[in-house]
Amino acid sequence: MSSLWNSIRNISPKIKSVKIPVRHLNLLEYQSKKLLRNCGVAVQDFCLIDDHNTQEFDKFNAKEYVVKAQILAGGRGKGHFNNGFQGGVKLTTDRPTVLEYVNKMLGYNLITKQTPKQGIKVRTIMIAESVNIVKETYICILMDRLYNGPVIVASPAGGMDIEAVAEKTPHLIKKVPIDIFDGVSDKTAMEIAEFLEFKGNLKNKAAEQIKHLWEMFLKVDATQLEINPLAETDDGKVIAVDAKVNFDDNASFRQKSVFGLEDHSESDPREVEAAKYNLNYIGMTGNIGCLVNGAGLAMATMDLIKLHGGDPANFLDVGGGVQENQVRAAFNILTSDPKVKAILVNVFGGIVNCATIAKGIVAASEGLKLPLIVRLEGTNVVEAKKIIKESNRNITSVDDFESAAKAVVASVQ
Repeated sequence: MSSLWNSIRNISPKIKSVKIPVRHLNLLEYQSKKLLRNCGVAVQDFCLIDDHNTQEFDKFNAKEYVVKAQILAGGRGKGHFNNGFQGGVKLTTDRPTVLEYVNKMLGYNLITKQTPKQGIKVRTIMIAESVNIVKETYICILMDRLYNGPVIVASPAGGMDIEAVAEKTPHLIKKVPIDIFDGVSDKTAMEIAEFLEFKGNLKNKAAEQIKHLWEMFLKVDATQLEINPLAETDDGKVIAVDAKVNFDDNASFRQKSVFGLEDHSESDPREVEAAKYNLNYIGMTGNIGCLVNGAGLAMATMDLIKLHGGDPANFLDVGGGVQENQVRAAFNILTSDPKVKAILVNVFGGIVNCATIAKGIVAASEGLKLPLIVRLEGTNVVEAKKIIKESNRNITSVDDFESAAKAVVASVQ
């Protein structure tokens, strides 16, 4: 996946409307904290309110409450809602005030620097026990290509941008490569806790938390487990206050319970549907649907459409091992966009068998009223063209790339 998105990021400046999605599993804050808690990592006590269901809160008590809107975006505390309410993170010692905050957050769109202009609808509120932090540290376990395996990155300067810490005060960053088979030893955990400047018994508690974090990293097939901050509280606890977890997409088959937590409510439904068929889809603002194989060919296809005065409606890459059912799914996704006025299929058959693509196109184009321009080249292309010709479908078959781009642009003008 990384090569695909890197290619998209290097797209020609002619294409201005690409929205870059992150195709990795993202969890809401409360979901990450549940995983942490289940793996023995100390977190704040919390409960949830959704759809104004307060059953969990009815049993929850704390001296001070933190009310936090749950969306997949940062900057919640400084955000505002579309009903005028300010702030997606609130503190109070008063239980009735908690419910007042909930009523002003739940069901409304929270707008932050990281959300779309219209914001994101809040469907869940986390009510957490407020803690008094006396010390903030940073710890992260991640897979690092440089070390060919997992690395622990630690800093006593927690609660702030770790990139800024690394740039301005590199001596406050410690990197410890971890042998995947040996894991984190007691000695290593204590050395890291000491570097984080935990003292006395707190050093033992911090080392214990570091070992639990490693256990979780392995258990859930994480590629990154970042705690910022790992905090010391005024009552002598060491807890993970905030967490970011990234997971190995290739491990989804054995992490079904984790990947089952994914909230699709904030995603483009077409991207969600494409992912079900192992297709890569990115919606754009134009009116020409593009079905291609390979990120490089996708870039060239969109560039050539723009060059001839057209505007791509999407990026849809069917990949190298595409089957007929995936082609049909791709057509369904393209035609579900009301902006799409024509479709260009541009496939170079290397690993892909052009005949397979052709059969999928014929099956998917039954009843299609949009102009459909198809350019196939490569493996089994003669058979593919025969399939299309004999289908009697309303398909324009074009032999060369530029002619295909010109034809699809002309069809919408």
